[in-house]
Amino acid sequence: MSVQLDLPLNPGYITLDFFAGGGGASLGMEFATGRPVDIAINHDPKALGMHRMNHPQTQHFRESVWDVDPIQACRGMHVKRAWLSPDCTHHSNARGCRPRDNNIRGLAWVAIRWMLEVRPEKLYLENVSEFRSWGPLNEVGKVIENRAGETFQAFIKIMTTGLAEDHPAFLECLNFLGVKEGSSKASRMAKGLGYEVDYRELRACDFGAPTTRSRFFLIARNDKLPISWPEARYGEPDSFSVQSGK
Repeated sequence: MSVQLDLPLNPGYITLDFFAGGGGASLGMEFATGRPVDIAINHDPKALGMHRMNHPQTQHFRESVWDVDPIQACRGMHVKRAWLSPDCTHHSNARGCRPRDNNIRGLAWVAIRWMLEVRPEKLYLENVSEFRSWGPLNEVGKVIENRAGETFQAFIKIMTTGLAEDHPAFLECLNFLGVKEGSSKASRMAKGLGYEVDYRELRACDFGAPTTRSRFFLIARNDKLPISWPEARYGEPDSFSVQSGK
């Protein structure tokens, strides 16, 4: 059943939902901002089909996030918000000892591409808690333990104050984005994109959802306003007040 709100369009800016599925993140942004998401991207036809049913006013791109040209897609409009939920399966500990795919782990680099091209005012990224340990893999797809978190920290530095151009993760980012070494875009990345960034883990049960699962959330913004986080509104799951139904 569609839950699309009947809201005004064309306020002078647009909002984006990457890796869009059924549309829960889009609905959350819609409730929070008072208007529907303008663009949703996913290569999976079933996922995007469900999103289209729930969000018929949204423009849908059924293709890889790497194949969508940011400038063409946004058509000169200011990007107010962008939400990214890249595949978490190759970061999660639930994968166990099975090899991990660096191409899937690197999907988050798409955030840098859009920051370079259309500079969203605010960008949100959601993933598993282990996303913070994002680092290089060895030749058999296993995490190199003593380099855990290396790529994640580089990701943050490119968004903020910059990263040395000979850093392994910098070169990895260039490869994912198709950016040439020594180019103007590479230089901008090395100097840092100037965003304010903060991140933390939040538990869904603290905000009303019936699960204690923790997720990683990152907020980046370039509008010179402070990053704020919601306050927990519900009690501890094992407390007497919650257990007794109060």
